[in-house]
Amino acid sequence: MHAIDWIILSVTLLFIVVYGVIKTRGSKNVEEYILGNNETPWWTVGLSVMATQASAITFLSTPGQAYHDGMGFVQFYFGLPVAMVVICITFIPIYHKLKVFTAYEFLEQRFDVKTRSLAALIFLIQRGLGTGLTIYAPAIILSSLLGWNLNLMNLIIGVLVIIYTVSGGTKAVNVTHKQQMFVIMTGMFITFFIILDYLPDQLSFSNVLHIAGANEKMNIVNFSFDPEERYTIWSGIAGGFFLALAYFGTDQSQVQRYLSGKSVRESQMGLIMNGFLKVPMQFFILLIGVLVFVFFQFHTAPLHFNPNNTKTIADSAYKIQYTELEKELEALAEEKKEISILYVNQLNQDYDNPELHNKMITLNTREKELRDEARELISKADSKAETNDKDYVFLYFILHFLPKGLIGLLLAVIFSAAMSSSASGLNALASTTAIDIYRRNIPAGKSEKHFVKATQLFTLLWGIVAILFACLGTLFENLIQLVNIIGSIFYGTVLGIFMVAFYIKYIKSEAIFWSALVTQATVILIYKTESFSYLWLNVIGAAMTIALALVLQLFIKQPVQPDEIQS
Repeated sequence: MHAIDWIILSVTLLFIVVYGVIKTRGSKNVEEYILGNNETPWWTVGLSVMATQASAITFLSTPGQAYHDGMGFVQFYFGLPVAMVVICITFIPIYHKLKVFTAYEFLEQRFDVKTRSLAALIFLIQRGLGTGLTIYAPAIILSSLLGWNLNLMNLIIGVLVIIYTVSGGTKAVNVTHKQQMFVIMTGMFITFFIILDYLPDQLSFSNVLHIAGANEKMNIVNFSFDPEERYTIWSGIAGGFFLALAYFGTDQSQVQRYLSGKSVRESQMGLIMNGFLKVPMQFFILLIGVLVFVFFQFHTAPLHFNPNNTKTIADSAYKIQYTELEKELEALAEEKKEISILYVNQLNQDYDNPELHNKMITLNTREKELRDEARELISKADSKAETNDKDYVFLYFILHFLPKGLIGLLLAVIFSAAMSSSASGLNALASTTAIDIYRRNIPAGKSEKHFVKATQLFTLLWGIVAILFACLGTLFENLIQLVNIIGSIFYGTVLGIFMVAFYIKYIKSEAIFWSALVTQATVILIYKTESFSYLWLNVIGAAMTIALALVLQLFIKQPVQPDEIQS
């Protein structure tokens, strides 16, 4: 990196941290620290909700996902807009009416304290893991490509987030999210147009999409009914709906964003804004990954994108075999470039030669085979190496092909995204621990200032836990998938509890508590069998929690609770 990149990166990150501290320090009570005094306008709510979900993993993994597998991942988000409508109609009015600090407070009023504690505990487990991952994901990739120490990277990201989150609570998270989303989207738009500019002059945007389509990267919708297919329109609408409903409706890291809204209407408008913009944003990020793929049809891509693995193979007995694969890939790249140019020329002449199309598919199939052979060699050289390099594709392109200055901006995008999602996670973990666990189990009489200090302490402690988890983490197949897998394992059960709480007054506390315990254990077992795509775990978890609670209630005699919440 050049000096200008370091300056842009450092100034951007320091500005966000300092701005967050100065604008929000000195909270006087719990309502101000956790809910921001309910002063957040709708557009800030919307941006904060988007920034919470758009972690660094989104901007590192999603383009790499599209580079390898195409646009199909966008189906994952098809159920999200419908979920936003349901939450706006049902969840938000009740949360605001009850004036709760966390979503789980509602469960004690509807059921009992043990059901509230169970839901809060499930949230703390999955969000604790998720927050550590949002720190670890960019840290491991940046450290690999830049040669920085991994634990130092974890520490830098974690400490930057802790500083302003401890200082200003929810208000600090919300105001910094605005700056972070501006940096993120500015960087991504600039990158999009620079990639287009780097492509051969004879390529129109339509030609680019045709080349991507010819290489099977534009298959957006998959109508397969195979439950083992990871991304289909059915898993996206059904599984994606339940995952989004659970994430945005019951996960405190999101609920806290819109609980801080000025009114029910402001909170609803913020979520609707997210529903309108989220799918197009993910489509756009995936499209950048497809553009990177098209770019590498005219430039030689490395045989493997993870530099740690290439260093390992260079120092091993398999170096000569790996070098032979690299030479074959270089020759293949030249042939791909020629075929791609011929394909573009025929497009410009409105002529379709199926032989060229078939040749492109053949060449890309051979390229995949070479990459698979390279991964096998890496595994032989180091059996513990993670050979999937999807998460390294986009950052490799940034560091090797983008101009000075923009590299610093794109790294600021990745850091900003890591900080935005991590800050929301820490804020929610601390709020849940303070309100649902700590305040619920200590004698009454403590002052507001005491609970503000307690929440700040819990923010610090969870920050330390997240950093430690990040330092001990291991890379998984694809980071954006891992985040969603963790969520899918736990969210269905919690969503089932909330669905019963909102809609099925017949079911009481004992039935839902034991149903949730059995369901959570069952979902974990189902995931281990790999019988279904992970998105279906959200549907299974929610449906099983509700169905089992209905059955259990037939056998459990429990008096009607006098103060049930009317929804």
